[in-house]
Amino acid sequence: EMTVAPNPFQILTWWAAHTNDIRLGTAVVVAPYWHPINVAGEAALLDLYSGGRLDFGIGSGAYQREFDRMTPGLKQTEGWRYMQEMLPAVKALWAGDYAHEGEFWSFPTSTSVPKPVQKPHPPIWIAARAPVSYDFAVKEGCNIISWPLTRPMSEAELYKERLEEAMAANPGCARPTFAMMRHTALYDRKEDWEVPVRSVQRLLGQFENLFKNLGDVENGFPKQIDLGDLVNRDEFNAQMLHDNLMFGTPDEVIAKLKPYEALGVDKFIYSANTGLGLAEQKRSMELFINEVMPAFKETRATAAAQ
Repeated sequence: EMTVAPNPFQILTWWAAHTNDIRLGTAVVVAPYWHPINVAGEAALLDLYSGGRLDFGIGSGAYQREFDRMTPGLKQTEGWRYMQEMLPAVKALWAGDYAHEGEFWSFPTSTSVPKPVQKPHPPIWIAARAPVSYDFAVKEGCNIISWPLTRPMSEAELYKERLEEAMAANPGCARPTFAMMRHTALYDRKEDWEVPVRSVQRLLGQFENLFKNLGDVENGFPKQIDLGDLVNRDEFNAQMLHDNLMFGTPDEVIAKLKPYEALGVDKFIYSANTGLGLAEQKRSMELFINEVMPAFKETRATAAAQ
């Protein structure tokens, strides 16, 4: 239960009170489950509480099971239409008085109270996989969150191609910041490589249950699909997971991140959702902060000097 937050603004408000400098991001607000007025107000209030540290991420939604409960009758494949209607409305509410007549929401003149601390609004991120989402992000001047799941580097290259296609289709638009997320786990000894792999296999077995909407969920927890049905598939093969995900010693993870930097990925998103215990998670983050991040600070400094 401690890996799930029903409202991203609640948990980030807690983090705002316990931190001073780090950015606080929603990844993501699922547009079809919200009303634009609620989103605008809650996001702006968090930006105020945090002293202007909010990064606002919004997306279309992933699981049909959730859609069946939050928006009965709506197909997950249609969620992007809600996101594309919601975001301009939220931005308008942050700016001042605004009335909306749309396909999914209608409301008379309203506004966000309070307004965001960051002007004209917090940085906005779009969760994007399909070309339509890349195109929308570029048109709206939003940054991009991409996630190649457990797939190889070719999937990351595909997303970069979609960004370039969206840029070519929208001349004059600024290039967005392009971020990519991977499951991440660092450890001290190479021989421990199977620990995070086995853990994430169990997690992915539950993910597959939700993704396929199999309905085998009890008390909020999806039953894990038999790993015997998964390990022979490329997405769940142990060696493939080790190779494709950010699993390894600090030196191994640095080497794995270099191709993403060369591809043109601007920001890396460390996904800690691997099913590991708290001690292992804390050690992984310590290794990433203390040994991996400095390697890329030096790279950026060298590039700037040149």
